[in-house]
Amino acid sequence: MLAKVFRYDDGVWPNVAALGVTLLGWPLGIALLGAASWALNALGVALVVIALVWSAYFIHEFAHQTVFRTPEANERWGTLMSWINGSCFAPFADLRRKHMRHHVERADVVTFDARGFLLRAPAWLRRAVLALEWAYVPVVEFIMRAYVIALPFIDARKRDRRARIVGIAVVRVAAFALLGWWSLKALALYFVAYLVFVTVLRFADCFQHTYDAYPILDDQPIPNDKLRDRAYEQANTYSNVVGLDSFWLNLLWLNFGYHNAHHERPTVPWHRLPAFHRELYGEHYAQVLPVGTLLRAFHRHRVARVLSGDYGHVDAPDVPRRADGFVGAVGVSFLTAV
Repeated sequence: MLAKVFRYDDGVWPNVAALGVTLLGWPLGIALLGAASWALNALGVALVVIALVWSAYFIHEFAHQTVFRTPEANERWGTLMSWINGSCFAPFADLRRKHMRHHVERADVVTFDARGFLLRAPAWLRRAVLALEWAYVPVVEFIMRAYVIALPFIDARKRDRRARIVGIAVVRVAAFALLGWWSLKALALYFVAYLVFVTVLRFADCFQHTYDAYPILDDQPIPNDKLRDRAYEQANTYSNVVGLDSFWLNLLWLNFGYHNAHHERPTVPWHRLPAFHRELYGEHYAQVLPVGTLLRAFHRHRVARVLSGDYGHVDAPDVPRRADGFVGAVGVSFLTAV
């Protein structure tokens, strides 16, 4: 029965298990946030973080239609996941369309030019944003989310979505108000979990490409200013895995770190990516950048990357600390698209 629903036969139980953890772990984690025991609170934060992260990367899987056999099923489940992690202000179809442009055009096609906005903003606002980013508060990601919400009210072309935005906002504000009424501690810890969730996603997004970034709201094509072929794609894509043999840790983001393999064949589902990576590249591949080699760059450039127009560079594999010059991207999440 289930084999008729899921796209790949070997994906039935991995997806049932991971979706089960996501759908059950989220409410269970929230319940534990209000417990009297701080040990249970910590477990609750961990469950909420995992549920939020997996819901996001399942949206990515549903966008590539790697989970279910029909596009309709993938869209329904993608919409459900977006309600869990708060990306529901943008329709799933928009999230998918924007992400497909990333693959087809081999560029970071973003919704909002956060860098340009901050460079034009009053100095006090720019300094405040940079100060928060220095303190590891991913405020740029929240600016991107705010833009998705505000767009129908500032762009007449999107005005037909105003009622939808208001309706979603009412539901989500009411839900958070109920959570705070039940337990202010639970509400505060949920915010902590959400910050961790956004940080995990931005770390993954930060170091997976050295593409050019283009802020484009509509379907305007990117400039035809260079050859963006498959060789370009692989040379400007990096696999930020925890380690090739770190099975459980790579599951933190559903094997999303095997990014070169994903770009080589986007229809390969998340549970096959480690094996597919080894099939393509073996044990040694210059585009593999383990998470441990990126932590220093993530810390070192956390302020500079906000206003940088350049993602930086990665040195040859034999260079010590080869990723230290990798400034990385910011504000390119597939969850913030319209």
